Amino acid sequence: MEDEDVTEITRVGSLRGIMMRAPGMTETLPFYLDMWGLSLAHRADGEALLRGTGKEPFLYGLKDGATYGIEYVHFAMPDRPSMDALHAQVVAHGAVALGAPAEFTDWVGGYGFEMLDPDNRRLRFRTEARVLDEEPDWAKPRKVSHVVLNTPDMEGLQVWYETVLGFRTSDYSADQMVFLRCNTDHHSIALVRAQYPSVNHVAFELPTLNEFMRSIGRMKQKGHVPSWGPGRHGPGDNPFAYFVSPSGYVIEFTSELQQIDDATHEAKVWSRDDPEAMDQWMTAGPPTPAQRAVMQGRPDPGFPDLASRERGAA
Repeated sequence: MEDEDVTEITRVGSLRGIMMRAPGMTETLPFYLDMWGLSLAHRADGEALLRGTGKEPFLYGLKDGATYGIEYVHFAMPDRPSMDALHAQVVAHGAVALGAPAEFTDWVGGYGFEMLDPDNRRLRFRTEARVLDEEPDWAKPRKVSHVVLNTPDMEGLQVWYETVLGFRTSDYSADQMVFLRCNTDHHSIALVRAQYPSVNHVAFELPTLNEFMRSIGRMKQKGHVPSWGPGRHGPGDNPFAYFVSPSGYVIEFTSELQQIDDATHEAKVWSRDDPEAMDQWMTAGPPTPAQRAVMQGRPDPGFPDLASRERGAA
């Protein structure tokens, strides 16, 4: 009998955050500083990097651009050997790597590489990045919990994230959504079936449920009410409150995301016809047609020309 292939898949370490692009994006900086609870970490021409209360150099980046969409999704790897192994795995699967691992020359620094997913989104992987001192602050976001992506090929992109980047499936929302994890967090990436690639929403984690609720209160006091929520999802077991940013992107407060044990967890298909599967507390109700429309987002043209861009310029 032939030996079984026991080659171990290299898995992405964690989600660091995301850089978003839009016309006049940096003009919306006061919203994130005065209301959302982030702090300015670095400012450059046409770009602003916003940090949370943890050690990550930035969670959410604002970049001025001619189109609306994701500039890049930002991931971490634990060290150089794992980074090199991930790059070799990407190349072995024929995925589009935008160069070999090397030093980054931007403010965050570190070592890593970039690639494109099948929807032409840029993904950036980095280790040895700049580390900030923690700045604990009540009811302020600690990290980016997850990024949700709309895609016209949900099944194909799911398989791609699993085979090329080592993600694992945690749960499904009927046949319309799949939740993918790279570590113990229930999901760092989720995919939604859609007509075109776009960003659905980005979720920011508060350390406790009380801080989650207080963050909603801060927004309401400043005149911004949730577009959906508060409630508590079935998949992921996390509370949610969604808002619409000045650039029209959906952003979410969350907390207490389910932690997964790989040895025992089995993916479940959650019904979208069961109201309590969408919202266990039954406080938010289903998303309105307007909420679904804004979460569909604008078509993201992606980055088919990124190979010609100067590395580290973004």
